[in-house]
Order: sequence, then structure tokens, then C-alpha cells
Amino acid sequence: MSRGLPEAQPGYRWELQVPSAPQRRHPGRWIAAIIVLLVLLAAAVAAAEWLAREVTTNSIRNAVKAELGLPRDQVVEVDVPGIVLVQLAKGTLDEVTITSDDVTLGALTGDMTVHATGLPVRGDDPLQSVAATVVLDEAQLRALLGTVEGFPADSVALVEPDVTMTYPLQVLGVDVPIGVALTPGASAGDLVLTPSAFQVGDSEISADDLRDRFGPIAQTVLGDWQVCIAEHLPAGVTLTGVDVSGGELVGTVAVDGRIAIDPELQENGTCE
Repeated sequence: MSRGLPEAQPGYRWELQVPSAPQRRHPGRWIAAIIVLLVLLAAAVAAAEWLAREVTTNSIRNAVKAELGLPRDQVVEVDVPGIVLVQLAKGTLDEVTITSDDVTLGALTGDMTVHATGLPVRGDDPLQSVAATVVLDEAQLRALLGTVEGFPADSVALVEPDVTMTYPLQVLGVDVPIGVALTPGASAGDLVLTPSAFQVGDSEISADDLRDRFGPIAQTVLGDWQVCIAEHLPAGVTLTGVDVSGGELVGTVAVDGRIAIDPELQENGTCE
């Protein structure tokens, strides 16, 4: 009897069992799944950011219209840079810029821009800082100056860097048109127009010559014109500077950060 494999029995067959190869994993499928999840997550975040931005800007827009009494169809642009969701989470909007053209506040109409920083979401704290500008074209400036008694508003023009007018100085019952260049400025919140140059006919004339030629009546065109605009603006808003640039009158405005929480600062100011 030989050694080795046992002798096969009739009807019995030997089979060699070979271990099967382990199944290969497909890392590409996992990578694809992760990418899909990331895309879905990014889409969800983007949708949430879009919704947060829409709600935030619409809320600000509606609040501005309500506070200033603007028409419902008035276009008010609101820009909030950065990621709104993050800013809402910390309770403060870093920056907000609000712009609107042809905003009418009493006799004052102009294009207004307000830039605020540190705007509290809940509205229970003052603003960190606020800067604003108001821009008037010639027609809008004429309308404002038309409220000043004795001012020849119809003759007003904007010639950088001055406001110009023609004043009909009466001499012995005859109107002598005096061309006047006025330097705009701000004092105690008022718009101040200071005469800086004069013209009679085609000739320039000094203030002293004007006084010598026309006597005391020349003082009518030699004095400053002070235009109170406080009654057209909230009490928390103060005119601080005025320039003429590009055919427009540009006013710089300071805004008290407490205007967001103090009702008295939201009411119109008064002229003394």
C-alpha cells in the first residue's frame, strides 16, 4: 500500500479547493459620494445665504421707507457685503450701504447714500458709525433755495466750485443785475452761501468797489445767505460740509448712531 493520497473510492471525485480572491474595493465610488454630499451641502448653504440676504435687505429697505415716509414704489438699494448668515449669527451687520435717487424730505430733494457700520440685528443698540451724502442737481437746489425769502432761486446755476446767481439790485427804481459767485459751506447744520466774486455786466468788480458804487444797498448781495435745512431732516442728521462737483451740489451729513434707538432723533429738527 503506497503512501500519499488515499486511494479513490469508486464514484468519488477529488476536487482541489482554491481560495477565492478577495473582492476589490472601488474608492472612486466613495469619492463620488463625498463630492455629491459636498455639492448638496454647498447648495443648501447657498440657498440659506440667499434667503437670509433677501430677508435682511428687504427688512432694511422697508424700515427706511417707513421712517422717511417714502412711496412704496420708491427704489431703495441695500447692499450688505460679506456672508450674511455669519453676521446674523453674531448679531451685527458689519456694513450696510443704502442708496436711493430723488428722495424728497420736505423742500429738500436729492440722491441720498447712507453707509453704516456695526448695525445691530435686533435694533436695541446704537449704530457703530454712520456717514451719509446728499446730492442735488440745479433744479433740486433751485427748489430748496426757493424757500428762502428774497433769494433769486430761478437764476441759480452750479459752476464748480461755486453756486452762482444773478441778483437784481434796485438803483433808483431800476434793476441792475449783479452776478454773484457763492461759495457753499455748512455752519451749525445750515447750508451757508458766502459771496466770493461779483460781476456787473461783463466786468468783474470787487466787494469794495460794489459798496462804493451802490452804497448801503450793496449789502444785499455782499452778505451771506443762510439756508436752514434742519426742518427737512431727522434731528439726528446734521449737515457738515458742502461742495460743488460735476455740476451737482454734494452735501456731507453726520448721523448720530443713536438714531436707530432714540425716537427724538428720528423726528425732524427745527430752524431757529
